[in-house]
Amino acid sequence: MKSYLITCLALLGFTFSSHAKPLKVYLLVGQSNMQGHAAVRTLAHLGMDPKTVPLLKAIQNADGSAKVHDQIWISSIDTSEESGVKEGKLTVGYGAGGREPKIGPELNFGITMQQHVGEPILLIKTSWGGKSLNTDFRSPSAGPYQFNEQQIENFKKRNKDVAAERKARAERTGVYYRLMLEHIRKVLGDIQRVYPAYDAKAGYELAGFVWFQGWNDMVDGGTYPTRGQPGSYDAYSKNLAHFIRDVREDLKAPKLPFVIGVMGAGGPIAKYGPDQKRYAGIHGEFRKAMAAPAKLPEFKGNVSAVFTENYWDGQLGELVSRRGQLNAKRRELSQNQSLTRAQREKILAEFSAKLFTKEEQAILEAGVSNAAYHYLGSAKILTQIGQAFANALAEID
Repeated sequence: MKSYLITCLALLGFTFSSHAKPLKVYLLVGQSNMQGHAAVRTLAHLGMDPKTVPLLKAIQNADGSAKVHDQIWISSIDTSEESGVKEGKLTVGYGAGGREPKIGPELNFGITMQQHVGEPILLIKTSWGGKSLNTDFRSPSAGPYQFNEQQIENFKKRNKDVAAERKARAERTGVYYRLMLEHIRKVLGDIQRVYPAYDAKAGYELAGFVWFQGWNDMVDGGTYPTRGQPGSYDAYSKNLAHFIRDVREDLKAPKLPFVIGVMGAGGPIAKYGPDQKRYAGIHGEFRKAMAAPAKLPEFKGNVSAVFTENYWDGQLGELVSRRGQLNAKRRELSQNQSLTRAQREKILAEFSAKLFTKEEQAILEAGVSNAAYHYLGSAKILTQIGQAFANALAEID
């Protein structure tokens, strides 16, 4: 009876398919903040805030060990590995290489994205520290890097050979754009090497691209000589628009959903303290330039900007700033040869007790593992950023 019913439905035009869905693949690209410099130990800070406790529960088991996510696979460039790449099921440790395991946005991006799609996903992460869009990631349609008059004048003042400088810059231009494509294509050409259960018949779908970069361009006074002034980073906006177009063309994905992670280290500019205000113009203009391509008519509906400043931890930033006073006191005492080591330590301990409550000291020790330009090496910040990237892509879909 069952087979008869299926036959009748088929004759009426109903079809049945047992084909699996294409594997959704997400590309994560950028420089050091996409690598991620949050030491795994800073995950403890998530447990100190009721708002982020659910994020910690998704990352760790009840005993504090890291969860291994069976439905999320990753291939990540990792120059600290002998092979130059790290691959497998997503867990902690896919951040920047170094002495201790780290995380970046990839961890909570993957967890959140998989929850959105409800099926296995693959992440391909290509990120290298200290790389610019104006040179290293410069894409083909942006054309060659052009030195401005001020740069040429500076070369001449320093007795530099301008032709040699142009040649050297040309050799560097686009190298990491090409390395990015090379790794993406390598993984896509043999997905089963990374994800053994991959169904080649079902194929894959490039489902999203996240760009999280910017620091090297923002601080480059040579390429952007008027940085901080209105329109001073317009060239970055143009280069990023070229990058989006070229990525889509080279990967044959004309409508590839694209998220721009707008640099936000330091948090919202309106909340900058006295020590930060001198950077407000530069940071503000650069953030505008990063977000600008999302407003272009050609990218309407498929390019989104995520302002990562919204996930900065103001309390943590303020505690780090306050810690600067402790470091200054330490330097001052080190120059006082009349004090014994024990006396210096006692004075420092008393000074620290005045600066921080015990709770604040615990938060500071748990939450920070790097500098402000690396979002304080804070897992609490980077997990929220990763979640925001995934949610932005889900809204595009």
